[in-house]
Amino acid sequence: MRKTKVGQTIAFCRLSICRASARNDRPQKAMVCPTALCLLACLPLHAQPPAFPQRVQFVIDAYAHPKTAGPLGYLNIAAKLKLHEDAALCSRRLEELLEAGPTGDMFWMFPITAVAYLDQGQLSASARQALRRSFQTYMPYRGDTENHWLLYYTSLYLMAQLWPDQDGDQWYTGKSSAENLREAAGWIESWVRLTTTRGQGEYDSPHYMGLFLLSMSYLAEWAKDPAMKQRATMMLDYLTADYAAENLDGIFVGAHSRVYDRPAVEKWFNVSSDFGWVLFGLGRPMEPPGSYVVCYLLASAYQPPLILQRIATDREHPYTHYELKRTRNRWRFFDELHGPVYKTTYVRREYAVGSDQGGTLQPIQEHSWDVTWSVPDPRGVHNTLFTVHPYSSLRELQTYFTFPPDAGMADVVMSKKSYDSPDKLVGGSPYEQIFQDQDSVIVLYDIPAETRFPHINGFFSKDLAEVREDPSGWIFARGGDAFIACRPLEPYSWKPIEGGGRRLFSPYLKNGMVVQVAARSEYRDMDAFRRAILALTLEVHLTGTPGVRFRSLRGKLLEFTYGQTPRVNGTALDYAHWPLFGGPYVEAAVDSEQLILKYGKMRRTLDFRRLTVTDTQ
Repeated sequence: MRKTKVGQTIAFCRLSICRASARNDRPQKAMVCPTALCLLACLPLHAQPPAFPQRVQFVIDAYAHPKTAGPLGYLNIAAKLKLHEDAALCSRRLEELLEAGPTGDMFWMFPITAVAYLDQGQLSASARQALRRSFQTYMPYRGDTENHWLLYYTSLYLMAQLWPDQDGDQWYTGKSSAENLREAAGWIESWVRLTTTRGQGEYDSPHYMGLFLLSMSYLAEWAKDPAMKQRATMMLDYLTADYAAENLDGIFVGAHSRVYDRPAVEKWFNVSSDFGWVLFGLGRPMEPPGSYVVCYLLASAYQPPLILQRIATDREHPYTHYELKRTRNRWRFFDELHGPVYKTTYVRREYAVGSDQGGTLQPIQEHSWDVTWSVPDPRGVHNTLFTVHPYSSLRELQTYFTFPPDAGMADVVMSKKSYDSPDKLVGGSPYEQIFQDQDSVIVLYDIPAETRFPHINGFFSKDLAEVREDPSGWIFARGGDAFIACRPLEPYSWKPIEGGGRRLFSPYLKNGMVVQVAARSEYRDMDAFRRAILALTLEVHLTGTPGVRFRSLRGKLLEFTYGQTPRVNGTALDYAHWPLFGGPYVEAAVDSEQLILKYGKMRRTLDFRRLTVTDTQ
């Protein structure tokens, strides 16, 4: 078969590219080759992406064939074993790593588990013995988050399965293989049940989604128990559907339980970009592809079914998507362990608008609402707009963590340095409430005077165009092909942001923002959009309790008073009957343990009570 010019270019790039070293934020060091990135750099921005098997191979090759100097890491070893290459080198290096002593707790467990299962007789006897001994002498910490626990129990389950009939003195837990397997299986099954009835706790994180996906990929590929294997494979569909309906060109949009500072504004700079490219051929992966996606591919390399591919990529018609999630475990100050999280996400080809109801639903890294617009190449682009109240409080930390109060704040700031900063752009607040209808958002703040940081911050990107501060009080701007109108409810000033852009600073306690977005194609130009916005009814009340009455561009009357249920055309939102998933593509009722995927006449039903998958068309 004759090679195309694109194919020849790709082949040349694969031969000539230098492999970059690992990023500092990886749980373990691994030399990597961004072969997939070379592929993308050689293709036009809107070219057809390579086929799924090619995308898989590019990422694995990046880890198996590093050309940079330096010793191999665990994932380099795992990738080589996957390709059945350099067994002697892998054995020697594995012994060196284990002799130096394992570190990283559950973040050590998942790469070493991959090494153990990809061995398949390739490692030397001494390397295999060193691996077995490490689970006797090293005691990994279970962690304190949902992704930690899932990584821990997935790895423990698989290692107990690999080494059955071992007594407790052969395990760091002091429990036998059977006891370890039973404990791990019980936790995994309970997590699946809770997720499919009341929603995920560490929900929709564009970073941590990779850890949930790789855990299920491990179990789908390596679990021997048919029920566990089926459950994990179905959860791959479930978790992928959660992302597929809320992505724009591979970027995870909407409200997130956890996001880091840079990725909150540079939305491409997230693990979700790796999975968007690998699973659906969307966007561009990280530079280089991250360790989470290579682990996913080293195990099952599960390709989503056609219906999920369609859901992830079809943005021909705008739609609103609803989700119910749950808060992280609340250890103090609440009667119920989990509170509800009500999510709304509006998606169309040009942009997405997403939100939750506000409040401190997750500690430290919550991201409650934003507007995200589509761009041809998102690398280095800040294609988003949002506001936050920079809340910092020991009460928040004591709600979600069990550590004693004395050093709590210092311990958190050590690893999450922006948490106690008045300038921060990440985090929830108990004094923020949010209401969204389609592409309209109303955000209200009622901040007590004694609050540590009594002001709000608004992120206005360096990549906004046609920014105009109107005498009416509205701020108009264009992001890509999205026209955006923002109406701060109180006076504000601008502060520069390192790296570009401006921070809207408004030091008023009763405050808020009204945001209306529209597609550029809906109006002749920005002036026409401005006139349409200025013609809308807007009533603002800030004396006493903040409130807004706003007629949206979509013709709906939106009424929202702080502390009260929002109303659309006079009807209150029905939080009591909020679906676990609702919208044109994904449907699930609370407590159902079912998920229905919909696209055209295609249907795929996941029934976790019976562990069945039914496809109809």
